[in-house]
Amino acid sequence: MKSDELRKLFLDFFENKKHTVVHSSSLIPANDPSLLFTNAGMVQFKEVFLGLETRVYKRAASAQRCIRAGGKHNDLENVGYTARHHTYFEMLGNFSFGDYFKEEAIEYAWEFLTNVLKLPPERLWITVFKDDKEAEKIWLEKIKIDPKRFSRCDEKDNFWAMGDTGPCGPCSEIYYDHGATIPGGPPGSSQADADRYVEIWNLVFMQYNRDAQGKLTPLPKPSVDTGAGLERLCAVMQGVHNNYDTDLFTSLIEAIAKLGNIKDKTQSSVRVIADHIRACTFLIVDGVVPSNEGRGYVLRRIIRRALRHGNKLGLKELFFYKLVAPLVNQMKKAYPEIIKGQANVEYFLKQEEIQFAKTLEQGLKILEDEIQKLKNETIPGEIIFRLYDTYGFPVDLTADIARERHLHVDMSGFEKAMEKQRQNSALASKFTDVSGMNFDINCETDFVGYEFVETQSVVLALFDAAHSPSNSLKEKGWVVLDKTPFYVESGGQVSDTGMLLYGGGRFIVEESCKVKNAILHFGHVQGEALKLGVDVQAFVEDKRRRDIASHHSATHLLHAALRKTVGNHTQQKGSLVEAMRLRFDYAHHEALSSEQIYKIENTVNEWIRLNVLVETALMSKAQAIAQGADAFFGEKYAEKVRVLRMGDFSLELCGGTHVSRTGDIGFFKIISESSISAGVRRIEAVAGTAALIWAQTQETLMQKIENLVKGKQNVVFEKIQQFQEKIRELEKELENIKLKSLMQKTQQLLSEAQVVEGHTVLFSKIENVEPQVLRQLVENLKSQTPSGIISLASIWEGKVNIVVAVSGKALACCDAKTMVTRFAAELGGRGGGRPELAQVGGDPSRLTQAFDDMHVWIIKKLQEV
Repeated sequence: MKSDELRKLFLDFFENKKHTVVHSSSLIPANDPSLLFTNAGMVQFKEVFLGLETRVYKRAASAQRCIRAGGKHNDLENVGYTARHHTYFEMLGNFSFGDYFKEEAIEYAWEFLTNVLKLPPERLWITVFKDDKEAEKIWLEKIKIDPKRFSRCDEKDNFWAMGDTGPCGPCSEIYYDHGATIPGGPPGSSQADADRYVEIWNLVFMQYNRDAQGKLTPLPKPSVDTGAGLERLCAVMQGVHNNYDTDLFTSLIEAIAKLGNIKDKTQSSVRVIADHIRACTFLIVDGVVPSNEGRGYVLRRIIRRALRHGNKLGLKELFFYKLVAPLVNQMKKAYPEIIKGQANVEYFLKQEEIQFAKTLEQGLKILEDEIQKLKNETIPGEIIFRLYDTYGFPVDLTADIARERHLHVDMSGFEKAMEKQRQNSALASKFTDVSGMNFDINCETDFVGYEFVETQSVVLALFDAAHSPSNSLKEKGWVVLDKTPFYVESGGQVSDTGMLLYGGGRFIVEESCKVKNAILHFGHVQGEALKLGVDVQAFVEDKRRRDIASHHSATHLLHAALRKTVGNHTQQKGSLVEAMRLRFDYAHHEALSSEQIYKIENTVNEWIRLNVLVETALMSKAQAIAQGADAFFGEKYAEKVRVLRMGDFSLELCGGTHVSRTGDIGFFKIISESSISAGVRRIEAVAGTAALIWAQTQETLMQKIENLVKGKQNVVFEKIQQFQEKIRELEKELENIKLKSLMQKTQQLLSEAQVVEGHTVLFSKIENVEPQVLRQLVENLKSQTPSGIISLASIWEGKVNIVVAVSGKALACCDAKTMVTRFAAELGGRGGGRPELAQVGGDPSRLTQAFDDMHVWIIKKLQEV
């Protein structure tokens, strides 16, 4: 059974059991900074389990793309060396949100494995938490599992928690026995970590809430979270015990073997590369780009690990990016988004490979030299740090090589060496858990802002500025209404502003946010206090709303025009939509040309002039994706999504506010295009009223330029060219004057020089000379001195500079590098250069003494020769 068939079989089975099939979420968790990557199927349902979000369904099933290569859940070191560990994998899962519980979850899993997949019960082994008598009874009495293939395990293995506090509960795991020919023992035994018994499904029963003291309280609505690894199930169904022998990997392994003419396809290095191309490709597709911090750093580590293993296999030419095409062919049916991102992925992987080639060659040579010098079996921490800090050689590669050579690494020594950098480095940025705004809210707000900009509402709750509940507000605070026209900041669009009118006063709304199902309006009171339960008239600032809508609709047109002009890989990576501007971040590896920018502008403005209807429709996310709607990086969508259509050129999922027709946007202008990180660029633009103001500002600026150059717009360019030519002439004249002055100074200084034992000696301090001029002066003097020692010093902008030259036979006495080393020691500075010419800086207050001491030392050295 192929992987595509198995994935579909699982989802179809649970759909028939009245589960809603939910598409895989991004590998970048939406609005969850506690996680580097999505590492389990339950991540996209986390807020549902926590009671912070409700869905239209109580049962769900998914095939979730996951990464385990950073943070707490990190399988990177084991990848390639075991049969079952991966950085990227798919987790099949079924979920119950307060609906069914242990009995149904166990029955569903057993039915799918034994009835649908036809797995022999005698090859399955069950574990439960030792105190979970309920699950034990279901397995032994209802399912009638053989007690000889049943284990009771402790909390370490069979009790799951979302965190130190919060929802938690026992779990029951299902293992597959690959047979006696594979080493290993059953779960709970001393040999359980070997490959014979492999966990294929974990059923988590969330039935408790754990408080800060560790006390467990039963949840009012217990839930179910299960996870079954697709790769492991594929191995079982395809009759192999190693995941790398399944169809998910075989085409990739064949491609690797072909690139390097590799005969032994079972080598760990081949498997590492096959695994890592999957992780790297999907991370880049989901918006991560290689960098030196956070998620980008983890991606870079995975890429470099793959490249190092390619080097071990003898793959000397660029190879890694060439594996994207066979992967796309393998995965495009399940994840069509991979097709759009292919060109972008190939570009980044190729650039990383080019960049790392130098680092790898240099680092491997240095590490090999250090290994040869070892007096024991441990690579010192300072060596690991020097390789990383000076040469950019990844620590995990050092550890990998050490492992292969049966050596240890001194990581504590490395951490000590890293301590100062860690404090200031972006690598130390932590993904800490944030729970959001702390409000005790049990009410809901109905958003009516798509239809209305004003409405009659009732105050349901009040909170002061410190988030404490209140019966009235006299100053700043938060207001919850039964219904509101105020849009909450989301999807890059800023919140609406406006006011709430009531008898005796008004509440000025400055921003708003959503907590659970309530919308909170933040602002301040003018007039009498606002009280709980009163009627208010809610007014959105209409002109500002319309200006924001113009920019939001223009953002959709901009994205469509970008894809049309530059390519489908220009996926949205972020946006900001305000009343007076828009900002749009997108995936692309080089600056747009002027021609491309003009073409994009023209396309957008042409679509605006068409004045087509802007249509919205509510549908399931699956339906929207099937129709070709785009969903974007970092956004979290409900199961029922709002789809926005503009003619036949733009179709996107969007919950923002928009114009009624494209013509309402008015006019669109790009004002800048720049790079914000590797592979991500930013366009800033204006539309509508803001575009008119921008054009008027440009016209005012042009009028000022016309007045300055004393010429109309049509001759401004010519006038500026004339000014530039005149400046160049004046600069040339100034250079000639400087050169003449330099020659005069050279002759003056030569006349002041001493002759010691046939060598010219010149030590001179000159006031306020630029470093580059000082150096040129010394070089001129050196060229006119057959044998001598010249040292000139000057203080420029508070810093001392000394340039030293040694020529001819004087080099036998002392060279310039030796002199600047002595200078550096006395001045407390740093220097460097060649034996013939060097320079140094340091403390100006110590210059006179250091200079005089050096002069005396040089005279003495020459006289001794």
